[in-house]
Amino acid sequence: MRRADRLFQIVQILRHRRLTTAAQLAERLEVSSRTIYRDIQDLCLSGIPIEGEAGVGYLLRQEVNVPPLMFTEAELEAIQVGIRMVQTWGGKALGQAAAQALIKVEAVLPERLSKLQSLMFSPDFYLDEAEFQFLDPLRIAARERRFCRIHYKDASGAVTERRLRPLAIYFWRGTWTLVGWCELREDFRNFRADRILSLVEEQARFEPSPGKELADFLACMEAREQEREPEQDKARDREE
Repeated sequence: MRRADRLFQIVQILRHRRLTTAAQLAERLEVSSRTIYRDIQDLCLSGIPIEGEAGVGYLLRQEVNVPPLMFTEAELEAIQVGIRMVQTWGGKALGQAAAQALIKVEAVLPERLSKLQSLMFSPDFYLDEAEFQFLDPLRIAARERRFCRIHYKDASGAVTERRLRPLAIYFWRGTWTLVGWCELREDFRNFRADRILSLVEEQARFEPSPGKELADFLACMEAREQEREPEQDKARDREE
């Protein structure tokens, strides 16, 4: 393990435990206690608010924000690729935030990683901006738990008006999809973002309601999947 990675791990361990001895850290990181003492001293000198002493234990006095330099190379590359995808597909507001975040990440990339940045990218060729125009308001409405009214065109071309409790947005099969509780159908429904014709965010907020939350939707999906698996097994048996 690189020393930088070990220092990062020490901070992470201390963040999640009240009091940790040098012996415990040494056993966890597979180094000597003397190495831990030196690492703790260097972390303190760098400004990490660790308090304690040898033989007693160590803890963090306050929350610590770990700088990007403490990520491993693989983690930095994953972050870089993910940010580029958000920059292209995440809507205007998140796309702008992703662009700023990418500048900060690339500023601390090792030279060999900066050379790889063009090998995995997310091009914006031929993108239809109308497909992403409602992503920002939908994301904000879901976060703030505000009712929305939309006009929606389904796959057959029929247009309906819906009042929704927006719960989450997910990227599935190449398109963003909103999952929400539909007041008209009185059930969960999925709506492709690129088929929403208009959207009005209401000031009214919806309160937590058993049976209408994202956790309830996910539980329903999991139950359906479990029901489908035995049927798939039976079909495979028939095929054999």
